[in-house]
Amino acid sequence: MKASVGLNRYAIEDWEEATEFALGAEKLGVDSLWSAEAWAHDAATPLAYLIAKTSTLKFGSGIFQVGTRTPSLVAMTAMTLDSMSGGRFILGLGTSGPQVIEGWHGIPFRKPVTHTREIIDICRRIFNGETLAYDGEFWRLPLSTERGGTGLGKALRSGAPVCPALPIYVASLGPKNLFMTGAFADGWLGTSFLPEAAETFLGPMRAGAESVGRTLESVDIAVGGTVRFTEDIEQAAEALKPSMAFQIGAMGSKTQNFYADAYRRQGWADEVSKIQGLWIEGRRDEARREVPTEMVLNSSILGSSTDIAEKLKAYKDVGVNTFRVGPYGTSVGERLDTLAETMKILQEINSEA
Repeated sequence: MKASVGLNRYAIEDWEEATEFALGAEKLGVDSLWSAEAWAHDAATPLAYLIAKTSTLKFGSGIFQVGTRTPSLVAMTAMTLDSMSGGRFILGLGTSGPQVIEGWHGIPFRKPVTHTREIIDICRRIFNGETLAYDGEFWRLPLSTERGGTGLGKALRSGAPVCPALPIYVASLGPKNLFMTGAFADGWLGTSFLPEAAETFLGPMRAGAESVGRTLESVDIAVGGTVRFTEDIEQAAEALKPSMAFQIGAMGSKTQNFYADAYRRQGWADEVSKIQGLWIEGRRDEARREVPTEMVLNSSILGSSTDIAEKLKAYKDVGVNTFRVGPYGTSVGERLDTLAETMKILQEINSEA
C-alpha cells in the first residue's frame, strides 16, 4: 500500500512551508502529493511550483472541478504539468457540487457523471495525439453552427508531446459516478470512506470495471484520513468532530450533499440527518456535539503505533492501494514527524505481504 499526502484546500499562506512539506514527504518515500481546489487556490499552480522543487514525488490535481475548464484546457494543463515534471503528474477530476459550481463559477450543475465521462474521453484522445472531433451531450468539437458556432472551427491535434499513459483519477461518491469511475478511470479519490462498509463504494466500481471487461484491480483505490499518534483517543476524536459536522452540514444543501449521502449509505442515516438538520438550522455547536465518536474513529487513524498499524491493515485488507495520509501536527515539523512514523508502519505492513 502506497502513501499520498495533500495540501491545504484553503489558503496556502506560507509557500516555504509547503515546499518543506513536499520535500520532506519526498524524502520519506511518499508516492504522491495532491493539491485541492475549492474556492481558494486553483489546483494546478501550486503543483507547478512544487514540481520545480522536487525530483521523484508524483503530483495530482485533487481535483480539477468538472465544468470550470474546457476539456481541451484540462488536457493542455495536464500535459504541461506532466511534461515539466518528467511524467510525474496525475490528472484528478471531480464534480464538486452546485454550491461551488453555480455559486462560485456561475456554471449550471447538471448531469455531472455524463460531464465527467466526456472530459475523460476527450482528454484521452488528446493525450493519444488524435485529431480532436467529438460529438457528446456537453461537448461537440469542432463547435457547429447549430450550437452557436461560426462554422469556422477546425478539428485540431495537440502540438504537445503525446502522453497516452497519463493517469486519470476521479473523485466520486454516488453509485452512478462510482460505476463510471470503475469503468473508465485509472484511480479513485475516495472520501467519507469507512473500511467496514467498503463495498458501498467498491461494489459499484467493481460492476463498472466488469462492464468494460476489466477488474477492479486495474483501479488505484486511494482513500485515507487523519493520522494521529496519541494515548488519548477520545480527545483526538473530539477534535475532529467539528470538521465532520462541517462536511455533513455545510458541504452541500439540505436536498443535495454527496458526503452526507455517502455516510447514510454506510449505515449512519439517522445520525447524519440529525447533524445536517441542526447545522442547517444554524445550531452549529449542537451539530458538532451530535457527531458520534464511533463515526470519527471509523474514519480516522488515531491511537498508539499498534492501533494505527491495525487500522492501516484494515484499509489494505479491503483493497485500498494508496492511503492518503492526513498527518496531524500544529507545524510542518510535527506533521512530517507523524508522516515519518506512518511511513515506517506502512513499510512494515508491506513487508509482511
